[in-house]
Amino acid sequence: MAEERLQKIMARAGIASRRKAEEYITAGRVSVNGELATELGAKADASTDVIKVDGKALRFPSKHVYIALNKPKEVVTTLSDPEGRKTVRHLIERKIKARVFPVGRLDYHSEGLLLLTTDGEFANHITSPKTHVEKTYVAKVNGNLNLEQLEQFRAGIPLHGRRTAPAQIKLLKPGTNPWYEITLTEGRQNQVRIMFKNFGRLVEKLRRVRIGKLKLDVPVGEFRHLTDQEVSRFLKTK
Repeated sequence: MAEERLQKIMARAGIASRRKAEEYITAGRVSVNGELATELGAKADASTDVIKVDGKALRFPSKHVYIALNKPKEVVTTLSDPEGRKTVRHLIERKIKARVFPVGRLDYHSEGLLLLTTDGEFANHITSPKTHVEKTYVAKVNGNLNLEQLEQFRAGIPLHGRRTAPAQIKLLKPGTNPWYEITLTEGRQNQVRIMFKNFGRLVEKLRRVRIGKLKLDVPVGEFRHLTDQEVSRFLKTK
């Protein structure tokens, strides 16, 4: 097997997505044949080199795991939390022995569809800006947006020095505290909440209901395995 970048090998082994694997490398947690590899351009041959993360040799799973979870509110989208809060690991650990990790993020106060997997390449494909995988949310907001604000929301707003990508938004349920449906093709941290805040509106409830063509179809706190067809559909997304 030819040499590949370390982050790609680590993703294939199910350690983490490529982006997270890069953090492991720069933090000095990865070694190749006994020597620390801290350069993101470092390469190795997975068939001949001994690659270790935190002192443990990489192992490539014979079959990857793909899970759709309905994350409750006040659960952290990580596998551990220094503050001792409940994490997504607590929701699956008794039934899933494989070392899965979250695909992207869903903030602490939000709920809904979250994918977990052992396949770093799958995670990278879904989270990469190049693939434009849509994520759809429903949000309860403490006030209405006017027509001009809706158009600005759709066109994109300045966020941390870079304008957000064009988005879709429509009113689902009118009222003093209306519900909106929002579809994004990027997943910047707290993006939906920040976009509404830009117009002086606070999101009171936020639920992700769809990723790509996959709809949320399990009860809160529960999960199911993706079918082979669902996995293939994600990988065909461009």
